[in-house]
Amino acid sequence: MIRLALTTLRYRTAAFLAIFVAVLLGSALLSAAGGLLETGLRLNAPPQRLAAAPIVVTGDPAYHPPNGSGSAPFPERHRVDPTLAPKLASTPGVAKAIADRSVPAVVNSGASSGHGWASAALTPYTLTAGRAPLSGQVVLDQRLVGSSKPGDQVTVTVSGQPQTLTLAGIATAERQVDVPSIFFADADAARMAPGVDAIGVFPTGPAKDLIKRLDLPEGIRAYAGDDRGVAEYSGIATSLPLIIMSGVFGGMVAVVMALVVSATIGLSVRQRRRELALLRASGATPGQVAKMVIAETMVVGVIGLLIGLLCGRTAGNWIFGMLIDGDIVPAQLRFDQGPLPFAGAAILTFLVLRITVGFAAGRAARIRPIQALAEAAVPEVALGKIRLIIGAVFAGATVAIALSTLFMNPTNAAAIGGPAGLTGSIAVAILAPLVIQRALVPRLTALIEKRGTSGVLAVINLRVRAVQFAAILIPITIATTIALGNIYAQTTQQKAAVDAYTDNLNANVVVTSSTGGIPASLTEAARNLPGVTATSELVRSKGWIEEPYDTSHTSDAWPLLGLSGPVYKGKVTKGSLDDLTGDTVALPPGTAKKLKVGVGSEIGVRLGDNALVKVKIVALAEGPSGYESILLPSALLAAHTTTGLPSQLLLRTDNHKVPAFDLSKWPGATIGDRDLLGAGYDAGLGVDAWIGYLLAGIAVAYTAIASINTIAVAVLDRRREFGLQRLTGSTRRQVRRMLTLEGLVIAALGLVLGLIAAAFSVLPIAVATRGWPIPSGPSWILLAWVVVVLALVLPTTAITGRIAMRPKPMDALSSPVG
Repeated sequence: MIRLALTTLRYRTAAFLAIFVAVLLGSALLSAAGGLLETGLRLNAPPQRLAAAPIVVTGDPAYHPPNGSGSAPFPERHRVDPTLAPKLASTPGVAKAIADRSVPAVVNSGASSGHGWASAALTPYTLTAGRAPLSGQVVLDQRLVGSSKPGDQVTVTVSGQPQTLTLAGIATAERQVDVPSIFFADADAARMAPGVDAIGVFPTGPAKDLIKRLDLPEGIRAYAGDDRGVAEYSGIATSLPLIIMSGVFGGMVAVVMALVVSATIGLSVRQRRRELALLRASGATPGQVAKMVIAETMVVGVIGLLIGLLCGRTAGNWIFGMLIDGDIVPAQLRFDQGPLPFAGAAILTFLVLRITVGFAAGRAARIRPIQALAEAAVPEVALGKIRLIIGAVFAGATVAIALSTLFMNPTNAAAIGGPAGLTGSIAVAILAPLVIQRALVPRLTALIEKRGTSGVLAVINLRVRAVQFAAILIPITIATTIALGNIYAQTTQQKAAVDAYTDNLNANVVVTSSTGGIPASLTEAARNLPGVTATSELVRSKGWIEEPYDTSHTSDAWPLLGLSGPVYKGKVTKGSLDDLTGDTVALPPGTAKKLKVGVGSEIGVRLGDNALVKVKIVALAEGPSGYESILLPSALLAAHTTTGLPSQLLLRTDNHKVPAFDLSKWPGATIGDRDLLGAGYDAGLGVDAWIGYLLAGIAVAYTAIASINTIAVAVLDRRREFGLQRLTGSTRRQVRRMLTLEGLVIAALGLVLGLIAAAFSVLPIAVATRGWPIPSGPSWILLAWVVVVLALVLPTTAITGRIAMRPKPMDALSSPVG
């Protein structure tokens, strides 16, 4: 049987090519997902600007809830007490300890960062001209100098405010540093940035031995090797996002691969029932038939698996590069893909392949010779009871998930409702032959039959070849569900979150800055503009309520909103927002009731830089359900952000127009209408959305390729049928029209079923986030996807149909396949 299995590969090229491509893509993408998982676990980011220090001490970039459940990245820089540097310097085994301060500073509107001159030794930077800076002077990275020379006056925008300083010197980094530095005198840097970002420690002996002996305060960590990148780059606080992404991505690829491979193998076995019947009639045992089907499929599958593993690194680098381009992970994070991701991908792919081919082989082995010969003439379309039960279970699960999502809050709606689309598409895949037969209602068949003989033949084929057409229907349905479900779920959530945020702020003009934030001088100038009736600084961050401990937000943080003026539109049920000054806070009424606190109570809030501040409740302010925020004075919240400044300035004018405002004194500042408010908030939501789009794109590409292969297999295997039709009087044109009608029906049915499955995910999410079952998102995406599916199905059907009809009719009838 093994020799026979190898022989059949020569005559079933199209079918086995489909299996080969599906397994190749699956193993490559699973290897890539494993690489993302390993990268998330290791979080290796070789330092650049801090590379000269063998040990870097900094604040733990991740928040660890008091209940010990999970962790979350701090949204702001977790700084170090400046007094820790001299303490570390006096530790035995430490040669020196250098404090590093970061100052929001820009020269010529280019990307740059400001630091004290002492921290130049952490790279190190070497002076190539001039000398070290004194107070009121700077040393610039040579990439920022332009035509200036030492002694010239240069304009440096510091914390949004332009300053004219003397260029004391020009420095060059001795290694690659992506972001050029601006060095101030140490005293000036300490005044501009009182906190210390990190401390570079130079040991007299091995770094690992010294780390164990360092006496560090709680929440302060020491890093060596590539781990030092945590202190230099933002976004490397926790591995959770990459771990979640790799799990979702890998699971989706595994499920899609299983469905596509199963459908392809099932189609191949179904098309060979005459051949299998002859084997059984000639004395082959059921075990031998099953062994042959397993052997031939596994040979092709293992070859595809091995080649897919070879492509796994390329796929991983490509996906990781897109994550970098989308600002999901920092560019400095190293993509790690050792042997374990490949081993895991190989094992998982092999198991999926072996299990799916086992089911197909078992069905082929159970065929009785006489029954199989009869089915070879008119294929039986019948599903076993077990298959019907499994399909009903997945369909029921889809409905249950959708109903439960309706009652979820916006935060949990996507996590709960997202799988409904996948379970729905699995139900369709299991029940596909039955679905095709039930979809051929009299009105539809009458419409098709109006196309003449080609239409009549198309209806007959759709009925009797429902199992074969199911293999084409499945990838179209899955791709439609994943593509439209992911995209419209993300656009709906974004729209709901942005609307909830912007509708609660009563301002029609927004001022933003790209140079670190809004300085006080800009706020004062805007307040004095003619026609401005209200102004408020706006600060956004995240934090946690720890005293008393809020169990509703553990690893997921509360949105914090810093305001300094009367622009909040939410209903105040108790107290007054006019008292929101100093160390005060306004809570949502439901949260205050749950924590058993009220106006006048004092609570402890852990801010985004790990500072625990004690604040007095002065008001209870409602927010949109599921999108409530904690309100703080802008001055208090800004002091605990990375830049130390408000991110935006809100204005309300009496004529609802953007006033004339000369912003030339504040480089990087822009003014516009309230659309800037939503655009700024949307950027924060774009990370999750981009991940969803990436997963949708990869899964769609996978299923698109699989559907092309499946269509080719199904059409090319009908050579005898086409030859017989032509011998009985049908023309090539009539056969091509028949194929086109069949393709249109299956494509339309796949689109409808995919939309229905996606609706079980998107519509409940829309209800949970927006309050009504109408998703948000551009309609052209749906239209474009319809065009993509038709462009996928119709040309493939036409080309393979032309190839299948290339032989003469008598030659087609005597073909060994089809």
